[in-house]
Amino acid sequence: MSRSLLAIHAHPDDEASKGAATVARYVDEGVRAVLVTATGGEAGDVLNPEMDRHDVIANLTQVRADELAAAAEIIGFEKVTMLGYRDSGMPESDSNGHPEAFCHQPFDDVLGKLVGIVRNERPDVVLGYDAHEFYPHPDHLRVHELTMALVDAAADGSKFPDLGAPWQITKLYAPVFTTDRITALHQAMLDTAGESPFELWIDRMGTFEDPERRVTKVDVTGFVELGREALRAHRTQVDPAGFWFAVPTELVESVYPWEDFELLYSAVGWSEGESSLFDGM
Repeated sequence: MSRSLLAIHAHPDDEASKGAATVARYVDEGVRAVLVTATGGEAGDVLNPEMDRHDVIANLTQVRADELAAAAEIIGFEKVTMLGYRDSGMPESDSNGHPEAFCHQPFDDVLGKLVGIVRNERPDVVLGYDAHEFYPHPDHLRVHELTMALVDAAADGSKFPDLGAPWQITKLYAPVFTTDRITALHQAMLDTAGESPFELWIDRMGTFEDPERRVTKVDVTGFVELGREALRAHRTQVDPAGFWFAVPTELVESVYPWEDFELLYSAVGWSEGESSLFDGM
């Protein structure tokens, strides 16, 4: 029986920085993967000096949509749906006050769109976000709230009855950066390079790690570089000489060859040591 996965992300580039290698691995194994991106990323800064040009900035929405399409193709998503909302920006920014910002849209209106997608695509696994205390972007927080509500809403025939037959999501996960991962890569970089890009993360880890959360580690050996290739496709958002690529691929795969996912919901339970998002099905 074929499996399917739906990834719901806030902005273009999130699909490439959160769980991309895992999705690529599953696509390679025959899983059907579809992507939903809530906003166009209009409020994002251009973080790559080579792309900080007038022609790029003037057409940033289209540029980011093109980058998303390229990254999604690299990862292997069969379909990409952009919900069309406006990037909310960070709290207290001008973008955050825009009436069309994603975070200001009626919750049930957005939930209905997601319910329709779930009932049409019928995914076994949905990827959303955790509570994001470490990075409290309003759009990420809204995606978390929506995906938590989505599980019940998609399965309840009395909710949004005109949007298709009810569908029970089997598992809901959030890609996360665990202390295990950050500590391992931090120490490996100190040992091999004498410095680490994770100094700030190490200082703050105790403020966002929940020791009780249920984490599934997915082995992505052989797919780490493919995930990085997808991230590089977002040329406005990542500096190829920057943070995301500071740890060599070979070192990642030798020290911590997993991507970590927090289980937010399961209809089939969960066991310590699970190694696949589809375990138990």
